[in-house]
Amino acid sequence: MVLLAPQAVAAQNLSSALEITRPARSWEAVNAVGQKSAWLGRESGDFEAWVYPLKILRHLHLVFHAEDHVLDAGSLARTVIARPESTTIVYASDTFQVRETLLAPYDKPGALILLDIHSAAPMEVEVRFERDFQLQWPAVLADPEVDWTPRLNAFFFACEKPDYAAIFGSPSAALTGQEYSTNHSAERESGFRLGVTGPGDAHKVLALAASVHGAKEAEISYKELLANADHYAAEAAAHYQTYLDRTVSLELPDAQLQQAYDWARVSLAQSMVANPLLPEGMVAGYRFSADDRRPGYAWFFGRDSLWTALAWNAMGDFRSTRTALDFLDRFQRADGKIPHEIPQSATLIRPLAETEFAYAEADGTPLYLIALDDYLARSGDVGYIRKKRPQIEKALEFLRSTLAENHLAKNQGVGTGWVEGGPLYPMKMEIYQAALGVEALDAMSRLALALGEREQSAALRTEADTDARQLDSAFWIASRRRYAFALDLNGQQVDSPSVMAAVPIWFNLLPEAHQQAMLDELARPEHQADWGMRIISKKDARYDPGSYHNGSVWPLFTGWAAVGEYRNHAAEPALANLRANAWLALDGAGGNTTEVLSGDSYTPLSTASPHQIWSAAMVVSPLLRGLLGLETDAAGRKIVFAPHLPADWQAAGVHGIPLPGARVDLDIRRDAGSLQLTMNNSGSEVVHLEFAPAYPPCAHVDSATLEGQPVTWKTDSEYLDWHPRFEIAVPRGASTLSIRHHGLFGYALPYSPPQLAGRSMHLKIVSERWTDDGRQLVLTVSGRPSRDYRLELINGDLLASVEGATREGPSGLIVHIPASPTDEYVDHQISFALRH
Repeated sequence: MVLLAPQAVAAQNLSSALEITRPARSWEAVNAVGQKSAWLGRESGDFEAWVYPLKILRHLHLVFHAEDHVLDAGSLARTVIARPESTTIVYASDTFQVRETLLAPYDKPGALILLDIHSAAPMEVEVRFERDFQLQWPAVLADPEVDWTPRLNAFFFACEKPDYAAIFGSPSAALTGQEYSTNHSAERESGFRLGVTGPGDAHKVLALAASVHGAKEAEISYKELLANADHYAAEAAAHYQTYLDRTVSLELPDAQLQQAYDWARVSLAQSMVANPLLPEGMVAGYRFSADDRRPGYAWFFGRDSLWTALAWNAMGDFRSTRTALDFLDRFQRADGKIPHEIPQSATLIRPLAETEFAYAEADGTPLYLIALDDYLARSGDVGYIRKKRPQIEKALEFLRSTLAENHLAKNQGVGTGWVEGGPLYPMKMEIYQAALGVEALDAMSRLALALGEREQSAALRTEADTDARQLDSAFWIASRRRYAFALDLNGQQVDSPSVMAAVPIWFNLLPEAHQQAMLDELARPEHQADWGMRIISKKDARYDPGSYHNGSVWPLFTGWAAVGEYRNHAAEPALANLRANAWLALDGAGGNTTEVLSGDSYTPLSTASPHQIWSAAMVVSPLLRGLLGLETDAAGRKIVFAPHLPADWQAAGVHGIPLPGARVDLDIRRDAGSLQLTMNNSGSEVVHLEFAPAYPPCAHVDSATLEGQPVTWKTDSEYLDWHPRFEIAVPRGASTLSIRHHGLFGYALPYSPPQLAGRSMHLKIVSERWTDDGRQLVLTVSGRPSRDYRLELINGDLLASVEGATREGPSGLIVHIPASPTDEYVDHQISFALRH
């Protein structure tokens, strides 16, 4: 591909905008990944290399020879620079600096290391590593070996099967040592030097290529990598720029949320792997495997793909959803069950249907139907759904086979839902699994309608409604006003309140009052840490902060809670959860969001995958489906835009919302007296927009005009706010809706990121209650709120009393609630009296 100058400039701008630079953390994971290869390692400069499905080498590190000293690079790692297309580690000594840039070209069967060296005195870089040359688990290659090839200035990797080959070297490489083993001694490392540099600057290129089709193909790829190294870096940057351009983009006044959203989209783009032994599909995450052959979760997962599909659909990446679904179809079991995990060497072992691990989970099958329904709604691609009819019918048949006597989807005898072990296991059914079963039947009713099965659709709709009532009856604990985590093997409620209940709340399957009560429970500090949602309460006797299943914090759970909270108008706890996931994207492994953290301190678990794809998806979904309330109906050419903007935001933009034949941009600007929505429709046909911004109960909308003409609205009164709902036919081009309002009021909590290894210390909004007349708000907060409230006035005529302190001012105001950090949470109430 020839990179045009404008593309190169745009790609360079993207890298600059998203670049994350910070001091190196020797323990932190880092990677550079493409569709066919990956560098996985630590910021200390210790890496392993993969060209799928092969792990080529491990413990690759640099050694510097300078002034009669031999210096391990890990002790000199000072700075890490993450960009979408590459990661750079900067090593610095008294007299030299080396910048090591790791690059995995987007679609090439190989990887590159670019070294930029500046030295005031002669020095030389040595590269050392240990051979692996093995397939990803569970398949195995026999007799792997490595040997120096002077003709290529490189190491050649081989095994008993001549089809498997790899090459690693550099044009200036000179052999310094090679692995061996005898009866008397052994050496595991191999290495080469790159030639003396300095005084002055030098640029060195290291290339690694591999093939499952023989040494000749590997050599061709190796030479292409060396010849085009700098071009591949620019090409990878352009690839991510193109991806961001063709998916929904945002303009947010919060720089952290903006950068986190863009990095999350990049992370989702990096989930696609093209293995020559398998079709393209989504892997769940990346982590160095060290002396093992399991690189985090860099193989194909069912439920990970399907929760991620909801983010792809929301941001308009329908191709990735189709790719992931098509991959899972290939491994759908004869009885209709969707697979849980497929290793990259799956075609080299016995049939997956004969294994236990491949189909261990129960949630993939209902999620498959849910993701297909969501794809249909957002894309309007009925033809794709029709092609999937056999797979859909088999999945429904399997789902029905898992229903218990109460007609809810069970885990017992089917597979784990979420918890796979520990004191919460086993159970008959989790609320998570039961809820997915109900939502899958509802999704199936819409899929059946798309397939022309009207009677079946109506019957499924009735069935889903009945089962939703049964879900509430089975899990609601009236005396505690919360939901049970599960039903045990005897069918008794397990009274362990859990964020698992956020899943049925995401899909609005439960009575509104019960959902609100459960959300109040989940907003408490024993559930919500500063870095996200614990799986169970800290007060639960079974809580263990380091346990994978009964105490840790998962960004996935945090995303579930945020979407459920926004959809139930609990915007402040939702924003806290969204910010938690956004910060993880920026503070972790170079723009990547970790899999799981301790429940007690801001620390990833020692077993966590540092680049987990569905964790990144839980930045995208809470922003688009949650905060912005963005839904699309492609068949009806309809967009719903119901944002809950934070009180201190005056603007937000959503660009590139996809509909058949069109893309739509929506931009909000607001102040104390007005709100303006600018709409831009690129298509030739009218787009139907429902615009329903959130207002506090004390606020009033006075009038509205569309392109200068008066328009009316409907009023949606909710539990914690209200929404004027405007129905607008948006023509081609730009048009503007203008709203006049008064009486705006809001509150804001100052945000500061959690400190590494720190405890949860931030103030938590536990509940919010308004009087029916909208004149009084009572907040229940937990923590240590300061009484030094800061009132930020906007224009108008609102009289506000906060804890007895009265302040008159213009028609809108924001109360900023400061707090002192504490890990001793105590509930307090803050009252606001408002009158016009």
